[in-house]
Amino acid sequence: MSRSTPAFSESKPLEARKNATSTAIGRLLGLPAKRNKVRVERAVNVPMRDGVTLLADHYIPVTHEPAPTILIRCPYGRGFPYDLMTGPPFAERGYHVLLQSTRGTFGSGGTHRPGADEPNDAQDTVAWLRTQDWFDGRLATAGGSYLGFTQWALAMDPPPELTAMVVMIGVHDLGLAGYSQGPLDLFNILSWCDLLSHQEQVGPMRGLLRMVRAERRLAPVLNRLPLRGAMDDTSGKATPWFDEWVDHTDPNDPYWEPYRVADALQRSTVPTLLIGGWHDFFLTQTLQQYESLRSRNVDVALTVGPWTHLNVDNKIAMPQAIAWLDAHAAGRAPVRRDAPVRVFVGGAKQWQDHQSWPPEGGRRTTWYLQKDGRLADSPPTAASSTTGFRYDPKNPTPSVGGRVMALSGGARDNRKLEARDDVLVFTTDPLTAPFEFHGALVVELHITSDNADADLFARICDVDPAGRSVNVTDRIVRCTAQDTAPGHVRTVRITIDPAAHRFLAGHRVRLQVSGGAFPRFARNLGSGEAPGTGTKTRTTTHLIHHDTAHLSVLTL
Repeated sequence: MSRSTPAFSESKPLEARKNATSTAIGRLLGLPAKRNKVRVERAVNVPMRDGVTLLADHYIPVTHEPAPTILIRCPYGRGFPYDLMTGPPFAERGYHVLLQSTRGTFGSGGTHRPGADEPNDAQDTVAWLRTQDWFDGRLATAGGSYLGFTQWALAMDPPPELTAMVVMIGVHDLGLAGYSQGPLDLFNILSWCDLLSHQEQVGPMRGLLRMVRAERRLAPVLNRLPLRGAMDDTSGKATPWFDEWVDHTDPNDPYWEPYRVADALQRSTVPTLLIGGWHDFFLTQTLQQYESLRSRNVDVALTVGPWTHLNVDNKIAMPQAIAWLDAHAAGRAPVRRDAPVRVFVGGAKQWQDHQSWPPEGGRRTTWYLQKDGRLADSPPTAASSTTGFRYDPKNPTPSVGGRVMALSGGARDNRKLEARDDVLVFTTDPLTAPFEFHGALVVELHITSDNADADLFARICDVDPAGRSVNVTDRIVRCTAQDTAPGHVRTVRITIDPAAHRFLAGHRVRLQVSGGAFPRFARNLGSGEAPGTGTKTRTTTHLIHHDTAHLSVLTL
């Protein structure tokens, strides 16, 4: 039997219902026309080096032409929605698709521990592919979120067959995901652990409903002290790593080594399409992936839309993914992009194409914090001026929108939040002309605090003529005891996460400053106790200095 003709003995035609659904999805997303029919072989055994067997579903293109293979390694099951969004759409367009359940999930053997076994299991799966008559030697990978991690895990030692990667809202360092900003990214980490702990106990529709209700449902767990043991209150399957993650607060701790595959960013030369969202949990890692690959002249393209982790627009993402795979895996046609970087500019509500990220050129603009909550383009003239607020971990400043894996994430109205007395705002006059920025922002604060244990959260908002204040981007930092010695005026520099945004004429630029954003981030208890086991709290009073001797500024 030739390598271009798959063996159909164990396969069956794609179910009529799924075939019809896939057809509808293709039309809805504007995908290229189908090339072929599809058969599927369920629960294929794929052996690993340690004797464990992983299960996979093989979607087979019914064609006599050689067909590349797309490997998709997933911990969330091989059924809805992953089967409909990965298997048939690719297979109908001339690809073998191997949708594999990762170790310890949905029938695959072994124990699931995020990240730990992915590099070896990915390599063993490719070794198995080489023994299959239908594998023609051309391999690609695709997928988003943790499915991006499994791709980078394979790219730690890229096999020669690997011709293309499509990483959507993907992660390569789980420790950095949890602690890149200092405090634990509490809601995202705990809600993800909750998802994993229940996903095989509930069906897909109930699982979707649980996700929709996650913020309200998990509120008692998020509010509990201590953090350690929180997953015990969710009545799900054991996720023992959560307590370990709570205890290991430094992402550079050797503990996190099995949870990162960042070396792949320096080893891979595989043409890679990266798709991210300005309000995605993994935005900074997506941009780091782009930066690392581009610096080594790897063929890389980047698309960043106005999306959170949960609402990537597949009308944009899927056609781009198929075009990338057609070009680099199947060799059918070159990628048709006006530029390697395509970003959505908030405010302007338009897409822009650039040769690099951030775009070259531009100029630096600085605004100065002033008394009475003003943000001005000239330095203050007062010899002494401060604005203060008090942060109470018993009544923590709430999080609104932003990079959370929840339906409430993204760009939201912040007016109710800004009405709190533990949130400071500094705002420009209405702009006389549009102002657009691309890249990171820097906030430099001269500040005095009465507590050595404190966090500072800074956020940029776009205020429209009606007064609606919508978040653009933000960042939290954890101060050190040296930074916050009582009575000591120190400088805190906060590099706010990148964005692309246009403030329209008549709008105002606003800087928010507060002591936290809970439950998105674990609150700083202020007591100096370990974050995982602490239960005592202590308030913190901050004074921001903005006078001739202390120029607190926002720089774009």
